[in-house]
Amino acid sequence: MPMAFTDQQTADIEASMASFMMKRRPPAEIRHKVDLAWRIEQQSVVIYSIRPACDDESRKIEESVAKATFVSTKNRWKIYWMRADLKWHSYPPHPVAVFFDEFLAVVDKDQNGCFWG
Repeated sequence: MPMAFTDQQTADIEASMASFMMKRRPPAEIRHKVDLAWRIEQQSVVIYSIRPACDDESRKIEESVAKATFVSTKNRWKIYWMRADLKWHSYPPHPVAVFFDEFLAVVDKDQNGCFWG
């Protein structure tokens, strides 16, 4: 299993994600209908949306939006999007980022409409 992020890397990711979430998260008054969140999973950062289930609004559904996986041997972030087959796929126009903030800029711009539809 890959080594977890260092405390400094985690702090840097948290700071970058805080800025990204301020820009991209839905307004507070509609977050009960749709929200945006993120988490660290091993060497990856996953961004996902949260919505109530159609059949039971008390149950929440998470839908993956984007993932960046740090490849320490190359000192690069691989960028992924979730296709309809529910598998992660490399993001074609920009599969790799040098910096984490570069990944966030790619997701924000969404050149191919893969992350935000």
